This record gives sequence, C-alpha cells and structure tokens, in this order.
Amino acid sequence: MENINLGLACLGIGIASLGGALGIGKLAAGAFEAMARQPEQSNAIRGSMIIAIAFVEASVLYSLIIAFIVITK
Repeated sequence: MENINLGLACLGIGIASLGGALGIGKLAAGAFEAMARQPEQSNAIRGSMIIAIAFVEASVLYSLIIAFIVITK
C-alpha cells in the first residue's frame, strides 16, 4: 500500500508541476506580448504578471505539501 501511495503522490506532483509550468509559460507569453503592444503600461503588466505567477506557484506548492502528507502517512 505504501508503494501505491508513493507512486500516486509522485504522479500527482508531476501533473501539478507540469500544469503550473505550462500555465506560467502561457501567462508570461501573454504578458510579454501585451508589453510589446503597450510599452507605456509595461510596469503595470509586469506587476500583474508577478502576482498571477505567485498564485500559480501557490497551487503547485499546495499539491507538493499534499503529496508529502500522503507519503508520510
């Protein structure tokens, strides 16, 4: 049973990190495109991008914490 929990936890964190990486990549691409279109708004766009990246990273970190909890039980 422990091996199954370990495997599922690893699979879960792998999927979560893949989703987070793809989300951050898409977010950054959109922000850079917006900065290229409106250079005068680049500071506001950059700030919004950083906040959005923090939210995406938080969800990945939550899944990492859940994976550690599953592994240790």
